[in-house]
Amino acid sequence: MVDSILAVIVLILAGWAIAKNYDAKVVLFIAALVLLYSGLLLGHNVLGAKASTGLSWVDPFKVIKDQFVRQYGNAGLIILTLFGFAAYMSHIGANDMVIKVLTKPLSYVRKPIILIPMVFWVGTCLQIIIPSAASLAVILMATLFPVLRAAGMSTLTAAALIATTATIVPTPLGGDNVVAARVLGFDNVVDYVAFHLAPITIPALFVMGIVHYFWQTYLDKKDAGMLKELDKEAFIEAERPEKNTPTWYFIFPILPLVLVIFFWVFFRKAKVGLVEITLFSLILAFACELIRKRNIKAGMKDLGIFFKGMGDGFSKVVVLIVAASSMVFGLRVMGLIDAISNSISNFENAKVGLMLAFSGITGLITFISGSGNAVFYSFIELIPQIAQKAGIDPIMVALPMQCMSNLFRSMSPVAAVIIIVSASVKVNPLVLVKRTWVPLMSGVVVVLALSFFKYM
Repeated sequence: MVDSILAVIVLILAGWAIAKNYDAKVVLFIAALVLLYSGLLLGHNVLGAKASTGLSWVDPFKVIKDQFVRQYGNAGLIILTLFGFAAYMSHIGANDMVIKVLTKPLSYVRKPIILIPMVFWVGTCLQIIIPSAASLAVILMATLFPVLRAAGMSTLTAAALIATTATIVPTPLGGDNVVAARVLGFDNVVDYVAFHLAPITIPALFVMGIVHYFWQTYLDKKDAGMLKELDKEAFIEAERPEKNTPTWYFIFPILPLVLVIFFWVFFRKAKVGLVEITLFSLILAFACELIRKRNIKAGMKDLGIFFKGMGDGFSKVVVLIVAASSMVFGLRVMGLIDAISNSISNFENAKVGLMLAFSGITGLITFISGSGNAVFYSFIELIPQIAQKAGIDPIMVALPMQCMSNLFRSMSPVAAVIIIVSASVKVNPLVLVKRTWVPLMSGVVVVLALSFFKYM
């Protein structure tokens, strides 16, 4: 009993620290070490006899080492490769071409009833190429925002649409989807995305686009006076360097997605993973760059951006996953996971209770901290173990929790994407949140409702 109480206290303190914007990676590693050494002091075996170093006080560090090794052999390597590929695509201007091609038709649409939901849906599709909400917002404010203003859309409506583009798009290239698929036991991330995530998130995205129209048009009428003054000010964005990238380069960022689906449909028995597909797409783009620029030395230097991008993936995501996994290991050593499982196994509505509890906690911490990834990666490792012992489907708990971590981010006034967009249009972040929370909450309701009916 003392073990579980101590574990809960550590967990609450870690959640509080993350909500207060302490570095999530450091917080989770410290929590993991506190739990593991507490377990040692209370007489628990951190590692079995075969896995132990032979020195019990060193075993907690071996736990962390083992988690690094485990992640590199699974989702970690995929995430590193995807981050590196995205960095290279951005460097050669291919990502800009995707945005140019996909957003071009929007300049011809003038009716708000069509334009508002279309902008949201097109922007959502762009998250497949640029998974970072903040990075996508920066690019869209420079490229799409002037188009929307020229089409007669109000400043705040355009800003709200851009601020909510990166949420719950079902893509096999998303780092959170890769991790969720691995933790939930899927051999292929496409299986998780196609059969579980997409049936929940696509209807939610459709509803969010429709709600956006009604909510933004209502607020445009209500805030007509403020908008009149706000719309007078010219939006000036720092010039983006001209790369002279051919328009047809838009093919490269979407090529991994196309190939993943192709192999999944036609060669399901072939063990061709995301890493191989992404590396093939990278080499093809690199070859085209060499032919276009005819400078081998410069081309090789540019390719080095791929490895720098991998470093970003390591520091931003993989380390976070390892830290969260280590903390979960500590919770298991302290017996908290078994205690939770035993306590809910006798409740008839354990499924709904767990789904709402984890979704609510994730949403709350994401709203307070402005970061959803840290919370999701911290909790996702807990779900299969708790669900298995409680006799429920882990997807029913994990999938809504994953969606909450993305949806509540764009409702938080301290989220990077909200700060970036609100600063660009020179308004208080709370003014922008007023524009985003209703469409996003409609997505929350749809996700929870569909998850309940699909997995009950």
